[in-house]
Amino acid sequence: MNTPSHMLLGAAVFGRANHARMTAAALLGGLAPDISLYVMAGWALFVQNIPPDVVFGQYYFSREWMQVFAYDNSFILWGGLLGFGLWRRKPLVIAFAGAAILHLVTDFLLHHDDARPHFWPLSDWVFQSPVSYWDSRYYGRIIAPLELLMDFILCFILWQRHRGRWARFVVGGTTAVLFVPLVLWGVAMAGGNGHWH
Repeated sequence: MNTPSHMLLGAAVFGRANHARMTAAALLGGLAPDISLYVMAGWALFVQNIPPDVVFGQYYFSREWMQVFAYDNSFILWGGLLGFGLWRRKPLVIAFAGAAILHLVTDFLLHHDDARPHFWPLSDWVFQSPVSYWDSRYYGRIIAPLELLMDFILCFILWQRHRGRWARFVVGGTTAVLFVPLVLWGVAMAGGNGHWH
């Protein structure tokens, strides 16, 4: 799924009404597994001026990038953090790690060519799901609109749950940026491998 979708889902599942810190932890947990991608792709695209088709068609699939993805997309590492949070009874850690694991679960189910190694350090095995959230060859034309529908439902739920001005600003802002990845990844993937249709 797109990163804002992960964030909204994490906040809906692990956030709490009138508990800004808990909801913020869940939002950040939904974001965390994608941070390395944004940092590395942003550096390559905007600092090194490398064309998008090279970044997303070659660099993304390189051994070096996949190794970084193995760290921040590991069920083992995030599971360890969640276990620590449960053991020490740390609600913010539970919300953060739980939302990150929820992110990994949805990625595991919705990535094909761009799947990541989710079981490092125990294994470098990569599961290529038969379903993709964006690739039309793997039902992307069905999943993408369903994801967008889910996002709007989650936004409505979060808007109703959080009455504070700041919380609603965050929900509204996350909703607004839903369209940014759709545009950016559409352009990047079209240039990268031609699978975006």
